[in-house]
Amino acid sequence: MVSFETRTRSENPNQQRLNMKLEVAVLPVADVDRAKKFYSDLGWRLDADFTRADGSRAVQFTPPGSPASIQLAAAPLHFLVVSDIGAARDELIKRGADVSEVFHRGPNGRVMGPDPDRPSYGALATFGDSEGNAWLIQQLTQRLPGRVEADTTFASSNVLADALRRAAAAHDEHEKQTGQPDANWFDWYADYIVREQAGRRPA
Repeated sequence: MVSFETRTRSENPNQQRLNMKLEVAVLPVADVDRAKKFYSDLGWRLDADFTRADGSRAVQFTPPGSPASIQLAAAPLHFLVVSDIGAARDELIKRGADVSEVFHRGPNGRVMGPDPDRPSYGALATFGDSEGNAWLIQQLTQRLPGRVEADTTFASSNVLADALRRAAAAHDEHEKQTGQPDANWFDWYADYIVREQAGRRPA
């Protein structure tokens, strides 16, 4: 299924608000490997188990059919996924949140500014609520392998247009390799875009 999400209307009908998706809740656990076995035994999909650049471990599961996931760590945290971290940060600040500067993870911890290579997941910011709960804002433009199943979603018309441009450029190369025009280019575009967003290598 391919879906298209527009920005939602705010209280002011002349303004549009950027979508912020609650996609990950971090569960505090004393023993990550023991917790990993528990959720594996439940049949939840293991999305990731790797060590980040700063040395911390990321273990993520998704319950069957769920649009949201959990991560296992020492302290609780909630992830807000956005397509434009600058716009999301500006909106939260306007509404009273004390949001950190944008940063990315380096081998020695936080490095100010987004990752210079601009990868998906490479720009972060944090804020806390009035009760001390911690939030992490994460910019996502393309998911890593295995993160989505059937749904392909676009946060704005610009994001969809960019996906179409990448598909068009890749299709040009495809036609050069085959040496003939592809009359079913629309099927090729659709397959390319869905594979790209699912984190699978486009054909």
